[in-house]
Amino acid sequence: MGDFGQKWDQFVDIFVNYGGSDVIIEGLRNTLIIAVLGLLIGIIIGILIGAVRVVPKYKLLPRVLNGICTVYVGFFRGTPVVVQLLLFYYVLLPIMGVQMSSVAVSILVFGLNSGAYVSEIMRGGIMSVDPGQMEAGRAVGLSFATTMRMIVIPQAVKNILPTLGNEFIMLIKDTSVVSFVGATDLYVAFNYIGSNSYEFMVPYLVMAVIYIVMVILITIGIRLMERSLRKSDRRN
Repeated sequence: MGDFGQKWDQFVDIFVNYGGSDVIIEGLRNTLIIAVLGLLIGIIIGILIGAVRVVPKYKLLPRVLNGICTVYVGFFRGTPVVVQLLLFYYVLLPIMGVQMSSVAVSILVFGLNSGAYVSEIMRGGIMSVDPGQMEAGRAVGLSFATTMRMIVIPQAVKNILPTLGNEFIMLIKDTSVVSFVGATDLYVAFNYIGSNSYEFMVPYLVMAVIYIVMVILITIGIRLMERSLRKSDRRN
């Protein structure tokens, strides 16, 4: 215990007196920003692609869009997120002459990556909605797009809410790779403390606890949202 106490004192000393707290706050902020904005981008992309996937393919445009979506989903689901980060940061964006900060690139890549997974989640959610809902919407004169937007997609989102929560948790944990493009996240922050104290056990234990606490809070939030939605369904 004495040895651990000494290591804890070293951690506190770096945290308080050598800017460790500032680095950790920055890392936590960047982790949450990348995960939250990445999920929002992913949900938007996922809804669009999910809708394209279920549109009847009688005409040329839906078939072309479906082909593009298939390539997109195949790429982002078939390559590791760290490869996507490196590819965008060091290859694609420089070729296009686009300059973005490492955090902005991380948000973009995580959003595109999440969109590929959310699209499959959303497609399953849309397919789980009773087909009679679409038929009822069309029967009262609504267009296919309006019926999807006003009737089908809201019900699909309710069905996939727990899975979206899992996707958010995965994004939180996957942000540990953004250090490959120079972004400061929780891993970089605690690695900074470990490097300055020459002791990594306590910093990494504290980092693990912070990740666990975030996951628990997200899980509780998702359960509260599910409970609220179930209550609204019963009232209806």
